[in-house]
Amino acid sequence: MKKGIIIFIVLMGFKLSAQQTINGIVLNNNDVPLAGANVFLEGTYDGSTTDENGKFSFKTTETGTQTLKVSYISFETFSMIGDVSYMKDLTVKLREDINTLDAVVLSAGTFQAGDNSKVSVLKPLDVVTTASALGDFIGALQTLPGTATVAEDGRLFVRGGEAEETQIFIDGIRVFTPYTPTTNNSPTRGRYSPFLFDGITFSTGGYSAEFGQALSSVLLLNTIDEPDQEKTDIGIMSLGATLGNTQKWKTSSLSVNASYINLAPYNAIFPSRNEWIKPYETASGEAVYRKKCNSGLLKLYAAFDATNFELTQEDINEPDGVHFKLKNDNLYFNGSYNGVLSDTWTISGGLSYTHGNNDLKLTDMLVNDTENAMHAKVTFKKRFSNRFKLNFGTEYFVSNFNEDYSDTNTNNILYDYNNNIAAAFAEGDIFLSKNLAFKSGLRLEYSELFNQFTMSPRLSLAYKTSKRSQLSLAYGDFYQNPSSNILKFNQDLNAQKTVHYILNYQFNAERKIFRAEAYIKDYSNLVKYDTEFAEFNSNYNNKGYGYAKGIDLFWRDSKTIKNMDYWVSYSFLDTKRDYRNYPSKRQPNFANTHNLSLVGKYWINDWRSQVGFSYAFATGRTYTNPNTTGFLNEKTKPYNNLSLNWAYLISPQKILYASVNNVLGFKNINGYQYANTPSANGIFERQALLPSADQFFFVGFFWTISEDKKSNQLDNL
Repeated sequence: MKKGIIIFIVLMGFKLSAQQTINGIVLNNNDVPLAGANVFLEGTYDGSTTDENGKFSFKTTETGTQTLKVSYISFETFSMIGDVSYMKDLTVKLREDINTLDAVVLSAGTFQAGDNSKVSVLKPLDVVTTASALGDFIGALQTLPGTATVAEDGRLFVRGGEAEETQIFIDGIRVFTPYTPTTNNSPTRGRYSPFLFDGITFSTGGYSAEFGQALSSVLLLNTIDEPDQEKTDIGIMSLGATLGNTQKWKTSSLSVNASYINLAPYNAIFPSRNEWIKPYETASGEAVYRKKCNSGLLKLYAAFDATNFELTQEDINEPDGVHFKLKNDNLYFNGSYNGVLSDTWTISGGLSYTHGNNDLKLTDMLVNDTENAMHAKVTFKKRFSNRFKLNFGTEYFVSNFNEDYSDTNTNNILYDYNNNIAAAFAEGDIFLSKNLAFKSGLRLEYSELFNQFTMSPRLSLAYKTSKRSQLSLAYGDFYQNPSSNILKFNQDLNAQKTVHYILNYQFNAERKIFRAEAYIKDYSNLVKYDTEFAEFNSNYNNKGYGYAKGIDLFWRDSKTIKNMDYWVSYSFLDTKRDYRNYPSKRQPNFANTHNLSLVGKYWINDWRSQVGFSYAFATGRTYTNPNTTGFLNEKTKPYNNLSLNWAYLISPQKILYASVNNVLGFKNINGYQYANTPSANGIFERQALLPSADQFFFVGFFWTISEDKKSNQLDNL
């Protein structure tokens, strides 16, 4: 027995004598000691934590090559591979982890609108609770800085750019016909229901190299990845009705929406300035199918709508007015996939198809145009580390346009073109620290129509100036082929170009955000022609040019006043162009020098109601008065619009909603139409271009039937 004890003591002595000490100090990048850092040998129980001076020391019996790990919250884990005997008097410097919530965000020129973004200026709910938006996501975005007030149009005009310069994408795939058709002085709306989207990114400039064929802006809409429950949504409105249903299974779900709008009853109660023969009528439907795969998510989105109306509009040159009749059918399909290939590789891509047909009769003109378009795209993302991520891919656009034109003098003239574009892009996100990051990218495009290659560098930089504020810079070249109104007559042209320069400051506190952004846009290769309108016999060239520069300010606060949420937007725009038929460089007639928007929402608990207001002000827009010399030589009076809304929670799932657009009845003027010939005393008579109605009233009842018996179409009201 004594012999065994002696042998055990001898062996333990050998083992104790074989122990080695690992020691050192752990610091941050500023050489400040880090207390409480975990230090250990991987795969063993040997280790310790650093003391208040950042020092550590522990013993181990391990020998040979081992891996030493040092970890600390908000810092990247440090790894050292080497012989244990050399792990003495170490100095370990940890780098800050750029994945932390307070890391810098690349945000120049971009507004995030979603519950999952780090810096969100709008939420999906804002689309349906902003008084002036009338349930249209485009209307909600028009309360943000950088947008111009073109009330008779309704589309997005961004930073001195035309509406065609903004492109819309659903789940990363292009939408070729995003707006419903309309008539003169009646604003259009977006085709797609806001209830199907949970995230919106609105880039007013300097956007990623992943997106092209947009001179001014891109709007990215992301459909809901996974509904929270099965439900049915019913809406009965003064304009029509809506019906939606969501079904959910173990690995898949399906959401469908249908709506019918008919303005006949509304026009009978509130007559407009138009003489309606057949009031505006549209039927639409949408569906989103989602399927979870082993390592990804497949989404199929389809939307269809059919619109028709017929009316006679006032015209100073036509005593009997102008007869306008339109039928439109539009089909959009979008399939997208997001998947994980490995721990560091992901893939995304998709395919969209658009078929749009317009059958138009304008007095003695008959026009039938059809557009078939497709967009295919695949993108790969590689995460080399938390500090470097690479995004690259390729895409192909196909657009086929055909127009059949007839009038009293001509018969069945066919205009058509194929506008196919191939593109490749690559972009890297590089984080030098938690406070400094930049994105650098390059986009290459080839236009088969013009046989032209273009190269677009993109660069953005962000620096965190404090815990809650940061500065950002962005630069980029952007190309876009001319619109169908030009290409159907002439294809011997080149892509139009802008160059963006952006400086952004952002302050983000708890439930408060402030943004200030200055920008310069330089336009070149714009299309010019020598007739009043673009026609088949016009002479076209790419000698147009121009600029846009300005300042955008945004403030949102939902904390200072209890139950109150409000935001303020202001934009100053200085822009001039020499393009189209302009004889010289002038401020275009869609641009406002000053735009101001105020939006507020207040919850009244005793009334179980949310009341809201939206006020818009814009300085006048240019127009040409032929009674004086010059081109675009005068401006309209300023635009004013105050809208109010009220949502009453009848029960957790039943809501009564009402809104009034332009409640004070401001007499806004969109411009003037002049007679083609002067009167006997040599004066060109004119009439004001007024909206079809000075005010718009809306009443709706919305009922949700769901599993939890709590959610509704205005969630978190």
